[in-house]
Amino acid sequence: MNNNQKKKFKLGMPDAFVIIFSIIVLAAISTYLIPAGSYERETIDGVTKVVPNSYSVIDSNPTGFLELFTSIQVGLIQSANIIFLIFVIGGIVRVIESTGAIDSGINTLIVKTKGRYMVLITSVAAIFGLLASMGLASNAVIAFIPIGIALARSLKLDAIVGISTIYLGYFSGMIAGIFDPTILGLAQTIAELPLFSGMPLRIVIFIALLTITIIYTNLYAKKIKNDPKKSIMGDKPFGTLEDELEDAGNLDDKPAVFTTLQKAVLLSFVSFIGIFIYGAFTKGWGVNELVGIFLIMGMFIAMIARITPNDFVKIFIDGARSITYGALVVGLARAVIVIMENGHVMDTIVNAALAPLQSVSVYAGGLLLFVFNLLFNLLVTSGTGQAAIVMPVMVPLVDMLGITRQTGALAFMLGDGITNIIAPTSGVLMAVLAVGGVRWTQWIRYAFPLMLMWIVVGAIAICYAIFTGYGPF
Repeated sequence: MNNNQKKKFKLGMPDAFVIIFSIIVLAAISTYLIPAGSYERETIDGVTKVVPNSYSVIDSNPTGFLELFTSIQVGLIQSANIIFLIFVIGGIVRVIESTGAIDSGINTLIVKTKGRYMVLITSVAAIFGLLASMGLASNAVIAFIPIGIALARSLKLDAIVGISTIYLGYFSGMIAGIFDPTILGLAQTIAELPLFSGMPLRIVIFIALLTITIIYTNLYAKKIKNDPKKSIMGDKPFGTLEDELEDAGNLDDKPAVFTTLQKAVLLSFVSFIGIFIYGAFTKGWGVNELVGIFLIMGMFIAMIARITPNDFVKIFIDGARSITYGALVVGLARAVIVIMENGHVMDTIVNAALAPLQSVSVYAGGLLLFVFNLLFNLLVTSGTGQAAIVMPVMVPLVDMLGITRQTGALAFMLGDGITNIIAPTSGVLMAVLAVGGVRWTQWIRYAFPLMLMWIVVGAIAICYAIFTGYGPF
């Protein structure tokens, strides 16, 4: 075999599957190195909470070789609701796209704003930030990602701009949680604080995070607008959706015709999402209800667009097939949590991290609580789940440190939200990237610098809260 026949080995950026599987292996190894332990838990008013100072060492349950792989199957099962949500959204969005409603609607919006992409990015990000700050949107944000992608495509920008505008705009509001009745409500309830108290500082934090996000997104959009080759997406500006999107052509070459049927389709989309948001806010609807709403919406749109049942199924399957990669990543990421819960090392990590804080200064203690929540959120990305585990332990700790409970709740909120935008264990993030056709490895290159800026804002806010005795308690 001569040199020309030899294949060159090139070490590139690992695929998201490779990265997450490596994390699974590390989690399995940790069950041999970290002692097993557990807090006692009690259920009060339907909320399961950790009993402070109840940690005890229990028998270890290290992960076996077969369990390492069966955890992936268990992770897929436990994430089934999110996985099938991704498939259903992918299928139904393809049905909506087949009517031309999204392309024509976005094209009309661009014409009316005279193509000022910075105005569009700013306004859309602000809308989703405001919704999230009130505890709205939640899982429904996944459903709006195709709109962001279509908007970015129409402006000749890449898919990252579309996701950043909607998803990061949303998270800037979710982190602040000005009127969030779920995550903030649970954290303040556990800390025995008045609901929504401490709002002025959270409003300032929201404005700071949203402003940074909008500027960051616009600067990236301007860079690739001037030179498309600088896109992180490379030659595939719309990731795994590139082939399908190429079939739609260039919107700039199409007349800005927005038919009555297309208006009715988009109105139906907005109306059904509105129904879900109302149900989520008043009836506690979640992922399963969102899937049901999407299926009903898809069938309704198919009827008014006169799509035959057979064509509906074909279009739906094509859409679902295009995002299989991202759907499976969600289940793989869940396997990390499965291993750490079965190995009983999660509570040990919490106890080992928080117990030493009793001996540090007030400012160091507050910042370390913030950092702990940032890191712990990579393991438990559920806001309510993290609150139930961490807040009962943090409350007596902040009392001993001389930090107000409101500051402790703020440290939790900021830590819980910020690292969600990069966590491969986040089902929502992986669903968003799957729907948007963006690889996690591409997203991390874009979002990591922004996350660092958000952390600086969070650290400043924590120090200010400690300095001013952020109340009411």
